[in-house]
Amino acid sequence: MARIGLFFASSTGNTRRIAKAIKKRYDDDTMADALNVNKATPELFASYNHLILGTSTLGAGALPGLSSDCMGGGWEEFLPQLEALDFSGKTIALFGLGNQDKYPDEFVDALGILYEFFKARGATFVGAWPVDDYDFIASKAVVDDEFVGLVLDQENQKLLTDERVAKWLQQIAPDFGLPH
Repeated sequence: MARIGLFFASSTGNTRRIAKAIKKRYDDDTMADALNVNKATPELFASYNHLILGTSTLGAGALPGLSSDCMGGGWEEFLPQLEALDFSGKTIALFGLGNQDKYPDEFVDALGILYEFFKARGATFVGAWPVDDYDFIASKAVVDDEFVGLVLDQENQKLLTDERVAKWLQQIAPDFGLPH
């Protein structure tokens, strides 16, 4: 089994594309294939000690899910299945997509929701990301003046995505035992 689980939820496919681009950089022994959480089981998810989790933020700061027209469901439906699990000893790196121009008051809020959920269950986080170079008003994903994970804006800053992903993967590499 791969050492790192890679899970995401997406409504438009952008988060899926980023997850697949991350996976392409690593072999199958290192990282599992990117898997939409609407196809995952709690047992599979919990079997990894290292997790990379991705999410888009929908509308006014919502997790992807059926209530936000995410076909097949998403984090909104999957997180309740994980409520009783203990994530102590697990290392998680988060990445999130949002639109800072259209939703500056709840920019990448879903990333903050994931962070709070897993933090409350004992997870250790790596991969905090600077808020510099983003223009937003408020975000649930900001803790101690940094985003809790990599933030990407495919609508307004798409040209920065590849560079940001590469830099973030180098940043988390030591914690995940990845080559850098």
